[in-house]
Amino acid sequence: MPSIVKAIQLALQLDLFSDFLLPERRKAKPEAPELPSPTPKPIAPPTSKNDDQHSSRPSLPLAPPQDKTNAGNHRRILINGTVLEYNLQRSKRRSIGFLINDEGLRITAPRWVTIPAIESAIHEKQNWILRKLSERHERTLGKREPVMVWGDGAKLAYLGNEIVVRVLNVLNTGAHFDSETNELHVRLPVDASEQQLKDLIRNWLQQQAKREFNERLPGYAEKLNVHYHSVSLSAATTRWGSCTSQGKIRLNWRLIHFSPLIIDYVIAHELAHLKEMNHSPRFWATVESIFPDFDIARRQLRQHATTDLPNF
Repeated sequence: MPSIVKAIQLALQLDLFSDFLLPERRKAKPEAPELPSPTPKPIAPPTSKNDDQHSSRPSLPLAPPQDKTNAGNHRRILINGTVLEYNLQRSKRRSIGFLINDEGLRITAPRWVTIPAIESAIHEKQNWILRKLSERHERTLGKREPVMVWGDGAKLAYLGNEIVVRVLNVLNTGAHFDSETNELHVRLPVDASEQQLKDLIRNWLQQQAKREFNERLPGYAEKLNVHYHSVSLSAATTRWGSCTSQGKIRLNWRLIHFSPLIIDYVIAHELAHLKEMNHSPRFWATVESIFPDFDIARRQLRQHATTDLPNF
């Protein structure tokens, strides 16, 4: 049995899914570093050089029947004296996938992978798993805090800072930001609804997002010596940005809530895809070449999720 487990560990390439911006399983960059891909043994076909591809299924025996104490999808494992519960799903995928969601840890694995091999992979990534579970728990507690009250005096995140909404009851509608007082002056009729206030603020934020993106994109594109076709706003709940091979870039307008450092990171990330349409080491080296502080910004961005932002 140890030889079989060792063979599986050598043949598998683990890919980790982040709960940040679910389902970025769907997330561009794994939340935890992937295991290095060793040279496969003769029992498995050669692995692809493309980091986005999973290794082919090696010729290994099927997993033995599960023990009765851990029957079904719900399983437990002891990690450093702590009982970790997880949900195991079998699929046709070629590698072991980890996902942290509202239900906890979910692991997706090929049907032919043994339970000892899966639990060995859990031990390999225990630090990442426990950290992400803790972050998820903290976010869940944060959601229990009182929801934002829309009206005069409401506070809003804008470019990494907190601004105050000031409602002026006048006939003409509009919004103006006073950078000296850090206040957003919103003009609305006295009988305007809360939704009208939210719509007006959202439209203003989207305009600022478009302006920020259009000001920052050309400089990074020039540094990288690439040309993008177009840029548009996205309202996706699952990702902060995307880039097609045709150079069409979409950036989530909710980035306007965050600091310029984070905005620049996402822009550099998407532009780098015009050179590397993957997330290989060469891709991250490309990002770093035009944005050296990308790792700092990436860690900051991981602390955010669209569910934590104001609901418009």
